[in-house]
Amino acid sequence: MNGELVDPAEATVPVFDHGLLVGDGVFETVKSVRGRPFALTRHLERLVQSARAIDLPEPDTDAIAEGVRACLAAAPQWELGRIRITYTSGTGPLGSDRGPGPGNLIVIVSELPPVPKVAEVAVAPWPRNERGALAGVKSTSYGENARALAYAKARGYGEAIFGNLAGNLCEGTGSNVFVVLGGRLVTPPLSAGCLAGVTRSLVLEWFGGEEADVPLSALYEAEEAFLTSTTRDVQPIRIVDATADPARGGKVELPAAPGPVTAKAMEVFARRAAEDLDP
Repeated sequence: MNGELVDPAEATVPVFDHGLLVGDGVFETVKSVRGRPFALTRHLERLVQSARAIDLPEPDTDAIAEGVRACLAAAPQWELGRIRITYTSGTGPLGSDRGPGPGNLIVIVSELPPVPKVAEVAVAPWPRNERGALAGVKSTSYGENARALAYAKARGYGEAIFGNLAGNLCEGTGSNVFVVLGGRLVTPPLSAGCLAGVTRSLVLEWFGGEEADVPLSALYEAEEAFLTSTTRDVQPIRIVDATADPARGGKVELPAAPGPVTAKAMEVFARRAAEDLDP
């Protein structure tokens, strides 16, 4: 916390911290493999971009990287770990006005439990606003995501998928989405309102695919589909719940999970990721 290594049981955040009061902050989730962070530089670059987007002072990425490594060194040597970096605007008044700073910078590490081999997702009944001030920002204002994920979990699904105001496919609550349509691998462009996911960008860079707007209904009609995220890597989608679509309703089972395109993307990502671990 703010440069000091603290036992989690003794760590405290001021009750006037604006990250707590109004969600005024940004964050990153980074994976570690046997104590080594994966794609840390990319995550820190995105943290800086998110801070700029909401007019927070630029965080000290060198200090954050040092904090990440200090926490990993002090933690058990898990096979997979989850690193959470949170940067808030600091103490502020009981309202939306910001205080004078400085911000609070917190790094937490924990074990990353295994994720299911395939995903079953529900389409959220609320659209993502691709024109909003926080579109594409990894903000601590995650209430909308928490609500949508709770909606999915209450129906027995592991992730919720948003369309946007234009009626196009957008993203999950903590993931990006790829679909295979007519043999083409497609993911929504950033202009659709989705987060510039680190795993998303690596799949595009290492494996290929194109960015294009597709209607939300493409998720139901895809030959294959998969999610990408820091904790999931590349995760095939098997079932889509379309209850939120009154014209369709019910479950849609995709033809293959994983299909040939998804299986190849999984193989390429796993191989390249093993080669690209940070020291």
